[in-house]
Amino acid sequence: MGFLDTLLGRSKPVRPDLDQLFGLPSAAVTLQAAAGLRPTGQGSVCFAAVEGGAFAQLRAEVQGLLDADVAGGAAPVEFSQDSYGYTWLLSRHDPDDVAGLVNDLHAVNTTLQDGGFGPQLLCSLVGFQDAEGRALALVYLYKRGTFYPFAPRRGEKRDNALELQVKALIGNDLRVEEDLSRWFPVWGAPGL
Repeated sequence: MGFLDTLLGRSKPVRPDLDQLFGLPSAAVTLQAAAGLRPTGQGSVCFAAVEGGAFAQLRAEVQGLLDADVAGGAAPVEFSQDSYGYTWLLSRHDPDDVAGLVNDLHAVNTTLQDGGFGPQLLCSLVGFQDAEGRALALVYLYKRGTFYPFAPRRGEKRDNALELQVKALIGNDLRVEEDLSRWFPVWGAPGL
């Protein structure tokens, strides 16, 4: 970054650090102990799909990789598309196997990134729920290399108090996004 960039207020973009995903098992323990939020065993990766044979081949490779990893009759990974045209890959594991779920999410992100499709990656999330049925997702922003909590409520509203409570709880486990305007809602995301 040069002097002119500094004067004009430009900043160097943050490089994604997919290894940050490996902090999720520790954060899951923290959330369960401090807030009663248990992992659901579901997580997903969101990306902008690209037309073409190379991307189709990569998608088939990802599906094959994760389907081969499924043991004991668990549901294979699922692909879906949201109303904005983004593709979601949903992976399911036993709720106590957060590490296995994180490995799947990391593998998908890494495969897409290494295949030259890193710019299409948007976010990854892992779902949680408490005894009262409140849902929460820890969302990893690929382009920022940070996490934020998203707690939806009925009627496309957010539980801001829960989100801020979770932010305070996971600060030692994960790199939390400090800019609250980047805490985008992911309504209806698979795995939430």
